[in-house]
Amino acid sequence: MSGIHISWPNLIAEKHLICGVFCKRSSSQFLEKRRRDSGTGTEEQMNYSSKVRTIAVTGMLAAVTLVLGLTNIGIIPIPPANVTTMHIPVIIGAILCGSKVGLLLGLVFGLTSVWKAFTATSALLAPLMAVSPILVIIMSVGARLMVPIIARWIYLMIGKKNQTLAAIVAPIAGSLTNTIFYLGLMLLFYVISGIDASGVLAIIAGVGALNGSCEALAAALICGPIIVAVEKMLRKKAKN
Repeated sequence: MSGIHISWPNLIAEKHLICGVFCKRSSSQFLEKRRRDSGTGTEEQMNYSSKVRTIAVTGMLAAVTLVLGLTNIGIIPIPPANVTTMHIPVIIGAILCGSKVGLLLGLVFGLTSVWKAFTATSALLAPLMAVSPILVIIMSVGARLMVPIIARWIYLMIGKKNQTLAAIVAPIAGSLTNTIFYLGLMLLFYVISGIDASGVLAIIAGVGALNGSCEALAAALICGPIIVAVEKMLRKKAKN
């Protein structure tokens, strides 16, 4: 016993040092866990808010599309064809909310066009409707589904360099896609159905040039400022 010397002050100091290191490490681990949990919670809240916002915007744009389609605001009869503004919410939805939302809105646009084709057939559509209503349905829905795909793709491509330019060019491209695919399929189905298209070829070309340019201009003037404003707001919110 006499050979063992215990320095109680040193032992107590070492004990306090060990406890201090352990407590500091535990405190650091606790704070780190709190930070991770807080970050995860914030990320989950942001994802949830984004989903809620997407659902709300989708519902609003779908409602606008339906209102436009069921009134003369969305499909304006100007013989021998119709001028439409229904592509506008489809383009906005595709660019701001993604391809899935755009396709859903395009489907609403297409089905509304089918309803209009059956209830208020235009002079250009009447011969095809009399021969094959199925082709009219394919034409009405198929052309509308291409609008969000092209508009979204053009926006993403050009937006890498200039988002303001993309917000103008993409709506124009989406609008022209609607015109080209719709009238192109109409002409193709004329030929497939055995209808003489020689008499309407010039009319279709004229409708495409006049109506198509008006619809593209409307898309650029309406969609462009909305897209630029919303994107600016989202970027500002992301920074905060």
